Amino acid sequence: MKKLTLWIVACVAALAFGPLAALAADCSNCGTVNLVKKVEEKGKGSGLGLIAGGVLGGVVGHQFGSGTGRTLATVGGAAAGAYAGNAVEKNVKSDTVWRVVVDMDSGDKRTFELGNNPDLASGDRISIVDDKPVRSSGH
Repeated sequence: MKKLTLWIVACVAALAFGPLAALAADCSNCGTVNLVKKVEEKGKGSGLGLIAGGVLGGVVGHQFGSGTGRTLATVGGAAAGAYAGNAVEKNVKSDTVWRVVVDMDSGDKRTFELGNNPDLASGDRISIVDDKPVRSSGH
């Protein structure tokens, strides 16, 4: 009778605590932060800055010289304006992202690009929530 009671208690304990132990040991969306890096990503020009800069540069260049000199100044101003306009447009459209590299417990490596500072550091334990790394409190 004593052995039967111990056996029943052992079975109940295994049923009650076994799944919890398995959940604690297996976290398929957990990992450790490997790297957090702030990255400036240059914008892409749509051509609008190029055109606007070229027109403005041509107008300004046309104000100088006369005859062939005026033509050269107009062409040179248009080229310089187009280059500058394109560069300004790219700079205006640039963006800052934070690249977070995570070594997942499964052995995979995942990289996330976030628009805001994630307030994470190398070595932090994280969970993936809504496809974003979030600092874990219990792992």
